[in-house]
Amino acid sequence: MMGSSFLSADRARSPPVKVLSSQLREGTECQTAGGRSEYVIRRLGPGEQRSLQVSVVWMQGTVLEVQSDHNTVLILDETGNFVVSGINSVPKGKPCLNAGKYVMVMGVIQSHSPEPVLRAVKMADLSENAVIHRKNWIYEVEDLQQILP
Repeated sequence: MMGSSFLSADRARSPPVKVLSSQLREGTECQTAGGRSEYVIRRLGPGEQRSLQVSVVWMQGTVLEVQSDHNTVLILDETGNFVVSGINSVPKGKPCLNAGKYVMVMGVIQSHSPEPVLRAVKMADLSENAVIHRKNWIYEVEDLQQILP
């Protein structure tokens, strides 16, 4: 029964943080006191460049390639590619998995180098207003990262 253990493990994590693929790619991995992997990234925006520790992220981008037999999708954001695994088990994820769609992904970071890999928790199709979402995404990421403690 994957559901209950999966949910309780993810509830212990911090809420998703909006990030860009380049931030993860340039980040460093560290271990929490409980032995769980987290990633230290550089915040976007002006001012003091404090780091930010993340494990669950919210990312957006354009679907480049879907490999449902491998349970993965390749997505491109403004700063590079990232891979999302576990797509076959995400509720309502499949309808948004076509090349060219603009999607939102929430997921747990599996690795950050050479390119970020997330295990999907949630996906949504944002293609209807893709121009607006794409244009505002970098500002949303920067704004959130500047107000987080």
